[in-house]
Amino acid sequence: MSDVDSAPPSVGVLRAFGAGESEPVPLAGGRGLTWRAGDVVLRPHDGAAETDWRSGVLATLEHTAAFCTPRPVTTADGHWRADRWEAWEWLPAAADETRVEDVILAGAAFHRALAHLDRPTFLDDADDAWSRADRMAWGEQPMPRDPTLDRLVAAFRPVRAPSQLVHGDLLGNVLFAAGQPPAVIDWPPYWRPAGTGAAIAAVDAVCWHGVPTSRLGSLGDGVAEWRQLLLRALAFRIATLHLLGAWDPDEAARHRPVVDALV
Repeated sequence: MSDVDSAPPSVGVLRAFGAGESEPVPLAGGRGLTWRAGDVVLRPHDGAAETDWRSGVLATLEHTAAFCTPRPVTTADGHWRADRWEAWEWLPAAADETRVEDVILAGAAFHRALAHLDRPTFLDDADDAWSRADRMAWGEQPMPRDPTLDRLVAAFRPVRAPSQLVHGDLLGNVLFAAGQPPAVIDWPPYWRPAGTGAAIAAVDAVCWHGVPTSRLGSLGDGVAEWRQLLLRALAFRIATLHLLGAWDPDEAARHRPVVDALV
C-alpha cells in the first residue's frame, strides 16, 4: 500500500461531501483505506462505472425488516465521486462474524431485493485478484496449479441455479445494531447463483472464525446445490490467495479442514 493509498481524504474532498468541518478518523476494515468524517464514511472508489452504478442502485433500493444498506452521499454538485473518493452514510452498528446464520439471512434478503437487476457490463472488465479468482472458480479462466485446487476442481459438477447479482464478501460486511435491521455494506458485486454469497460466508466462518466444519451443511439449509457452491467458494478464496502471493503452508493448513470436509 502506498502513502497515497493510505492518506486520508483531503479537506477539499471532505467539503465536497458536506463533511468539511469534521476530522477524518480511520475505520477498522476496508483494507485500511476507509475513513469516517462526522456522519459520512469515505473510501477510495472502484472506478467510475462500478461506483456510479452501485451508488445509483443503493440510493433507491427498498429496505425491509430483514436488511438495510447505507445510502450513498452525493457531492455538493450531485456527483457520486470526488477525486478518488466515494462517500456513504455512517451507520452506528458493528460486524459480528460469529453470527453466521444472521449474516446469511441478511445476505439472502439483500439478494432477493437485487434479483430483478440486469448484469452490469463493467463486470466484464474487472481484473483485480478477486474478480479473476471468481472466474477461475467458475471455470471461466484456468486455475493456478496447486494440489489443493486440483482436489476441489475434480469435485466440481455443473451448477444449474440461475445467476444474479450477489455480494461476494458478506461475513465481515453485515453490521448489527439493537432494534435495527442488519446493514449490508461494502458490496463487491458478482454475477453468480444467489447462494454463492452464503457459501463464501460459511467458508470464511470456518476458516477464519472458529466455526466447526460440522456446521457447514446446516448453514446452507434450503440453498440449492449447496455443496457445489461451497466447493466454488473455497476455490475462490484459495485462488485469490494464490493471485495475491499469500498462499503458503500456514494458509494451506487453515483451509485443509474445509477441503477435507468437502472432498
